[in-house]
Amino acid sequence: MGAEIGPTLLGVIEKLVEQIEGRFAELSEQMSDPGVISDQRRYADVGRAYRGLEHAHALAQEWRRSTDDAAGARELLAEGGDDPELREMLRASEERLAELEEEIRLAMVEPDPNDEKDVIVEIRPGAGGEEAGLFAADLYRMLDRYADRRGFKTEPIEVGEGHFTFAVKGRGAYSVFKYEGGTHRVQRVPETESQGRIHTSTATVAVLPEAEDVDVQIDPNDLQVDVYRSSGPGGQSVNTTDSAVRITHKPTGLVVSMQDEKSQLQNRDKAMRVLRARLLEREIAAQQAELAAARLAQVGSGQRAEKIRTYNFPQDRVTDHRVGLTKGNLPGVLGGELDDFTAALESEEKRRMLEAAEPVGG
Repeated sequence: MGAEIGPTLLGVIEKLVEQIEGRFAELSEQMSDPGVISDQRRYADVGRAYRGLEHAHALAQEWRRSTDDAAGARELLAEGGDDPELREMLRASEERLAELEEEIRLAMVEPDPNDEKDVIVEIRPGAGGEEAGLFAADLYRMLDRYADRRGFKTEPIEVGEGHFTFAVKGRGAYSVFKYEGGTHRVQRVPETESQGRIHTSTATVAVLPEAEDVDVQIDPNDLQVDVYRSSGPGGQSVNTTDSAVRITHKPTGLVVSMQDEKSQLQNRDKAMRVLRARLLEREIAAQQAELAAARLAQVGSGQRAEKIRTYNFPQDRVTDHRVGLTKGNLPGVLGGELDDFTAALESEEKRRMLEAAEPVGG
C-alpha cells in the first residue's frame, strides 16, 4: 500500500490548507474592493500576494480532492469490499497526498516579493584587463540569449566598452535572473596570448529588480542633474549638443550617467530607471539584512578569488560554486543554456528557506 500520512501530520497539513484557502478568499475579496483599487500601492501589493498564492491554492484544492478520494475508498473497503480498482485508487491517492504535503510546504515558503518584477542587469569587467572586458561582452550575450530562451524581452540601456546595462522584461524575470548576480570567472587562452598561457579574469554582474513608481518615491529636490556632451572612445565628442545626462541622488550619493541616446530626455529617462532600481535595492538591503547581498555583495570587488561560477575553456566545463554543479558544453552555456543552473539554485534556495522556517505546526 502507498505511503500513508500519519494522523498528526495530516492535521498539520489540513490546518495549513485551511490557512491557504482563507487567505486566498480574503485576497480575492480585496482585489474587487473599491477602497483597495483606489490605492495604487496597496492594489499592487494585493495583486502580487494573490498571484503568489495561486499555485499553493491549486495544490490545496488538489489535496482536498485526494483526501476525499482516499476517505471514500477506505470506507468502501471497510464495508467488506475487496475491489482491486478501489485498492489502486486508495494507493494512488495516498501516494499523491504524500507528494502534496511536501509541495504545499514548499509553495508556502515566503517568496521573494521582487520575484515577479522586471530586472536591470549591470555587467562590468573585473580583474584581467582587456580580457575581462571581452568576457563581460560574452556574459552579456549569454544572458541576452537566456532571456530570449525563457520568453523574456530585453532592452539595451547602455552597451559598449565592456560595460553593459540592460533591462529584462516579463513576469518573473527577477526570479530567474537573480541567480546570475555575482562575480563570474573565466579561464582561457586569450587570442592575443602568443605563448598559449591560460589567463584568469573576471566580470561582475549585478541584478536589480526594476522599481515601479509605487516602490520608490523620489523627491525632485534631492536630484542634481548635469548635462554634457556625450563622448566616444578616446574622449572625442560624438554629439554636438548637451545630450548626455548625469543624475546625482544627493541623500545617498548615488550617481547614474547615461549617454547612449541622442536625446537628452531619453537619456534622462533611462538614468532615472537605473537610479530607481538602485534605490529600491538599497531599500531592500536596509529592510532585510538577509538580502543585503544585493548589489555590492553580489558584485564584491571583482577579484579572482571571489566567484559564483567558473567558465573553464580548456576543460570545456562550467562550475557553479554555490551548488557544486558542473556542466560540459561550455559553448552551449554561453549560448544561453542556463536552465539547469537556475533550477539547481532555485531548489537550493527553497531548501534553505524551509530549513530556516519554523517547523510546520511547531
